[in-house]
Amino acid sequence: MPKMKTNRMAHKKFRVGGTGRVKHALAGTSHNTGKKSSKRIRQLRGRRVVDKTNTSALQGQLPYAGIKD
Repeated sequence: MPKMKTNRMAHKKFRVGGTGRVKHALAGTSHNTGKKSSKRIRQLRGRRVVDKTNTSALQGQLPYAGIKD
């Protein structure tokens, strides 16, 4: 049986933490940051956990990532 292919878009946008939860970066920090407040930019830093309803879809896109429910 051949290897499963990893979705390259998902590989670049999502990371799996040590507990098996999927994390993603928030949108809105790429450009036009001059008009956004410092508070807003600060709150958009870091990563957030993907909701459990979407993790099953990511398991198919990232077959070797070790995603846990």
